[in-house]
Amino acid sequence: MFLRLAVVLATLPLLTLPVSASADPSPAPAPSIPDVNAYKPLNPSDYVVSGTTWYGFAGPPGVICIINRANSDYGCSGPLPGAPAGANVVSGGPAGAPGFSSTAQPLFAAAGEVKALPEGTRLSFRDISCGVDDTGTVACVNSRDQVGFVVSPTGSFINATNPMLDRPQGTPILPGLPPMMPGIPPG
Repeated sequence: MFLRLAVVLATLPLLTLPVSASADPSPAPAPSIPDVNAYKPLNPSDYVVSGTTWYGFAGPPGVICIINRANSDYGCSGPLPGAPAGANVVSGGPAGAPGFSSTAQPLFAAAGEVKALPEGTRLSFRDISCGVDDTGTVACVNSRDQVGFVVSPTGSFINATNPMLDRPQGTPILPGLPPMMPGIPPG
């Protein structure tokens, strides 16, 4: 029987299928925001600007960052390295993901003179924390939604994915809990 199969296969015309020389590259992993809340907290009152409404601090050269105490908005404006479409503002609020935008005038110029945060430190107000690392990178995170942004001398990006909501199928919501049951939507 095997011999007959070999003979039949040998008499069939050879089919040539196109073969890709290489597989499509895997997409690069999404960048992540550093754990800003691990940075040393500073006294926010040392960074009050614009009356008593904003906490303000300097980011990379020409960038001013604020946390608004009145409504928990947060953001940075100025020349944002690597921002999409030349955006000069990145901002967020007390809920939801931040976004990039552009303005004709510097958005946070009303803050006036602001000081830089020392490396490895952060300012926090309610669920919003902004800090700076040893490379001059500013990261702000909304811990309620676990989203935020990074403005660094080499690039800027937004992380708009809440890891509690966007997780692999079958993983537990909290470590130590059993995984989700198949067919039961998270909720």
